[in-house]
Amino acid sequence: MKKTITTLSLFSVFLLSCSESPSHMEVTQQPIVQNNQLRFPAGNPQLSLLATVEVKPAENIAIELPARIVWDEQKTQRIFPAFSGRVKQILTDVGQTVTEGTLLAQVASPEFGAAQADTARALADALVANKNFARQKELYSAGVSAQKDYEQAEADAIRAKAEVDRAQSRTALYGSGQSVNQQLGIRASLSGMVVERNVNPDQEIRPDQFGPNSPALFVVTDPKNLWVLIDVRETEIQQIKTGMKVSIKTPSLPDQNFEATIRAIADTIDPMTRTIKVRASIENPQRILKNEMLATALFQRSFKNNLNIPASSVFLKGSDHIVFVEIEPGVFQSKKVTLVFENKKDVIIDGGLNIGEKVVSQNGLLLAKELLNAQEDSQQAPMKVPAIKP
Repeated sequence: MKKTITTLSLFSVFLLSCSESPSHMEVTQQPIVQNNQLRFPAGNPQLSLLATVEVKPAENIAIELPARIVWDEQKTQRIFPAFSGRVKQILTDVGQTVTEGTLLAQVASPEFGAAQADTARALADALVANKNFARQKELYSAGVSAQKDYEQAEADAIRAKAEVDRAQSRTALYGSGQSVNQQLGIRASLSGMVVERNVNPDQEIRPDQFGPNSPALFVVTDPKNLWVLIDVRETEIQQIKTGMKVSIKTPSLPDQNFEATIRAIADTIDPMTRTIKVRASIENPQRILKNEMLATALFQRSFKNNLNIPASSVFLKGSDHIVFVEIEPGVFQSKKVTLVFENKKDVIIDGGLNIGEKVVSQNGLLLAKELLNAQEDSQQAPMKVPAIKP
C-alpha cells in the first residue's frame, strides 16, 4: 500500500509540472542569426563578457627587430699564421693598445727561414746577372760581343731583379730583413686594441689548422666603433633607408638607448629566416657595448590612411582575417579585414572597417562559437512537441 502511495505522489508531481505554465519557467533565450548578424536577446548574461573598443586611425608604431652587435670589420684585423712554426714569445695581451707594425708575437719558423733563403739566393743571382750584363755591355760597345749575347745578359738581369722584388716583398710582409734567422714576426697591420689572443708560448702552429670558423691568433680592432647586424622582415624592408637612425637596446642595459646609423642593406633574403640583413654603425666611446651582444633595433614606422585595432580582436578563418563588429547593442556581425602589420598588442589594417566602429576586443571566440551554433540551429527544421491529452 505504501509503495502505491509513493508512486501516485510522484505521478501527481509530474502532472503538475507538465501543466505548469511555461511563463513561470526560468529559460535563457539563445542568440539567433538574422541577416548575417548574431543577435543576443536583452539581458543575456554572455553580453557582460564581451568588451569592445572603437576603431581609431593608425599612428606611428615602434617596430622591434632582432639585432646583434659585432666588431667593425672595416677596422678589424684577424691575424693567422702564414708559415708553420713554434711560438717563442708573446709580446702583447688582450686589452693592450697597439699601432700599425707593432710586434705581437715571435715565431721560430724553418719554413719562413726557407723563404728568407730564397730572398738571399735571389739577391745573389741578381748580383751575378748585373755583373754579367755590365761586362756584356762593355764588350758590345767595343764591338767584341754579339748583339744577341748583350740582349740575353740584359734579359737575365731584368729577370733576376724581378725575382729579388718578389722574394723581398714576401719576407718584408712579415718584417724580415736581409738575414736568414727563421724568426717570423706576427705584427699588427692597423692601430687599435688587442681584443682576442688565442695562442700560447711554445705552441705549434700551422696554416692548415685554421679554417673559416677557427679563431685567429690575434684580433685587433677599434672597440669604440661597432657594427649592428639587424634582421629586417620583408614587410619592413621598404621602410629602411641608408643614413636612417635607429635606436638600439640590449637586455643587459635595459635603461639605456644607443643610436645607430644604417650603412648598408643586403639584396638577398635569407631563405631560412625570410629576413634581410641590414648593417648599421654605432659609436661606443665608453666601451659599454660588447662584441656578440644580442640587441633590439627600434624605429618608428608610419601608417598613413590605415586603421588600428587590438590584436585580440582579429581571428583567422581559413585564410581570411575577421573581426566582430557591434552594429548596435547586442547585435554583432563578422567582417573581413586586410592586415598590414601586426605585433603582440596592435594590428594595423587596410580597409574593411570605419573609424569609430566598435570591435570586440575580449572573448571574441565566444561570439565565433555562438555564431556557429546559431547557424547550425537555423539550418535544422523545428521539432513539433505533441500535445498532452488529459
